[in-house]
Amino acid sequence: MATHMSRCRSWNRVQRFGIAAYRKYSSGCGYPNISLSSPLPGIPKPVFASVDGQEKYETKITTLENGLKVASQNKFGQFCTVGILVNSGSRHEAKYPSGIAHFLEKLAFSSTAQYGSKDEILLTLEKHGGICDCQTSRDTTMYAVSAEVKGLDTVVSLLSDAVLQPRLLDEEIEMTRMAVRFELEDLNMRPDPEPLLTEMIHAAAYRGNTVGLPRFCPVENIDKIDKNILHNYLRNYYSPERMVLAGVGIEHEQLVDCARKYLLNMRPAWGISTPANVDKSVAQYTGGIVKMEKDMSDVSLGPTPIPELTHIMIGLESCSFLEEDFIPFAVLNMMMGGGGSFSAGGPGKGMFTRLYLNVLNRHHWMYNATSYHHSYEDSGLLCIHASADPRQVREMVEIITKEFIQMTGTAGEMELERAKTQLKSMLMMNLESRPVIFEDVGRQVLSTGKRKLPHELCKLISNVTSSDIKRVTTKMLRSKPAVAALGDLTELPSYEHIQTALSSKDGRLPRMYRLFR
Repeated sequence: MATHMSRCRSWNRVQRFGIAAYRKYSSGCGYPNISLSSPLPGIPKPVFASVDGQEKYETKITTLENGLKVASQNKFGQFCTVGILVNSGSRHEAKYPSGIAHFLEKLAFSSTAQYGSKDEILLTLEKHGGICDCQTSRDTTMYAVSAEVKGLDTVVSLLSDAVLQPRLLDEEIEMTRMAVRFELEDLNMRPDPEPLLTEMIHAAAYRGNTVGLPRFCPVENIDKIDKNILHNYLRNYYSPERMVLAGVGIEHEQLVDCARKYLLNMRPAWGISTPANVDKSVAQYTGGIVKMEKDMSDVSLGPTPIPELTHIMIGLESCSFLEEDFIPFAVLNMMMGGGGSFSAGGPGKGMFTRLYLNVLNRHHWMYNATSYHHSYEDSGLLCIHASADPRQVREMVEIITKEFIQMTGTAGEMELERAKTQLKSMLMMNLESRPVIFEDVGRQVLSTGKRKLPHELCKLISNVTSSDIKRVTTKMLRSKPAVAALGDLTELPSYEHIQTALSSKDGRLPRMYRLFR
């Protein structure tokens, strides 16, 4: 009987898939012999989800009577991210000792009028499953809290207190001085020189103005910054019209009510007065070179030490994020891509970008070649960071200058489409994260008063053509180069030679003839 049933099942399979598609194992069972590229018979056709970048909720914006903007984006979930963004950063320190923004970042969420210490603030947030953080950049200071939606009232009250009523006690300032000294030491010792090079390239590109001012506090200013200087700075830059209260994952009306309750008539610790010394300078791109001779042989010792490398970063002026050319520059940056020579992965990791195909795949001695794009409200900087053995610095610089010149060539259709798809993919994947949505909402509303939604940005990216890339690159190459160099710089070409190479048709450095080598 059992044998008969088994034969019936086998015959059913033969009828269903055909004799050619049926194979029998020694164990007696069989499987359909169908190619993996063909659909399985009898299986319903799959329906795939389409991603159009449309968000279910719109970004709502309200401006209060005192000028403070309240922006929110609802999002499903029981947690929210709420914070205050201030139009204040290291670029506004022209009339002050550099390093105030760095100090304020370290002093954030310390004792306030309402809370006696940082521990009290953290314990209050813990009751709502919350965490807090403060980050400063060259143009923005951001205080943020992620917590349960039920604790919104407490969160906005705490943010108002932390931003407008910090005590700035002497012992807190002294602790901050120690933290800043440690961070500066760490910055010079870490194997990854990227933060230091970024600081240097900005100093070279915008010498002595706006975004070229130091983001990290210089050592000589650590003891100069005190409570009076901080209050003087806060009085000018921490005014309601320079702030945005942004929230993600909450109802807009609820956030506006909390803003009215805690931020509308709040008197700051430094008193109320009309800001008099607000720096409204526009970034002046100067170009230039900043060099730092440094022994990099002992940066990372151990069983497998990192070899001694010289790091070079070459940049040219791009555009501000308010201009239409910002999107073509973002596509160009994605097209250049790059990374470390030992990176593994497929197309999604950027292995088909120009700096991989033309540089890292062809020159085994280069350890790194990566493209970066920094953009601000009045200027921008597109740069390439490369690193190699100190003896091959000249050759490395020439390879990078050639890549800049080759950007003006016509981009291939597949190369351009891949870069645009990667950019859209990165945008959409990043905006899956609630804190990233919060930062996007806050920064856009702070700089423009409104927010472009992801589907609008995706449409702008899709409209970029190879002629747009050629146009922005040609315009970029008219600017003077900014150069940052770190390590053994014996073989570094002169700034004039780098400038000549970027003005030539092929990107070659002028030939040097030596009588003795």
